[in-house]
Amino acid sequence: MASTFASIDLPVSPDRVWRLIGGFDSLPDWLPFVTSSELGEGGRVRRLVTAQGDTIVERLETFDDQARTYSYSIVEGPFPVSAYHSTLAVHPADEGECCHVEWSGTFTPDGAGEEEVVALFNRIYTDGLDALKRALGV
Repeated sequence: MASTFASIDLPVSPDRVWRLIGGFDSLPDWLPFVTSSELGEGGRVRRLVTAQGDTIVERLETFDDQARTYSYSIVEGPFPVSAYHSTLAVHPADEGECCHVEWSGTFTPDGAGEEEVVALFNRIYTDGLDALKRALGV
C-alpha cells in the first residue's frame, strides 16, 4: 500500500476554513479541479466531474464536524489505484487564530508504478491546498 500527504498552514481560523471545505459536497467551492458535485445516498456518496470531464464517485467513510475532519474512499474514477482512502482535516494553531490543514491518502497502485501514483495524488493534494489558500484570499 502506498501513501502521500500534503499540508498547509493558513492565517485564518479553523472554523472559517471548515465552513468552506467541511461539506462533503463543497469541493467545487474551492477546488478548481472539480467543476461539479452531486450528492446521493443521503449525502454519503458524491459524484464529481473534473475540469477534464472525468467522473469520480466517492463514498464518505467518516465525518466529525467537531474535530473538523472527514474521510472518504473512491468507488469509481479514472485513477490507476484501488483501495483508495483519504482524509481531509483542519487543526487549530496559534490559539485558534490560524489553522493547519492536512490532506492524506493511502491506496494500492493498479496499472501504474507506485512512484507515479504517489506523485499524482501528492500533486492533487498540494495543488488543492494552494487553491484553498487562494479561495480564502490569503
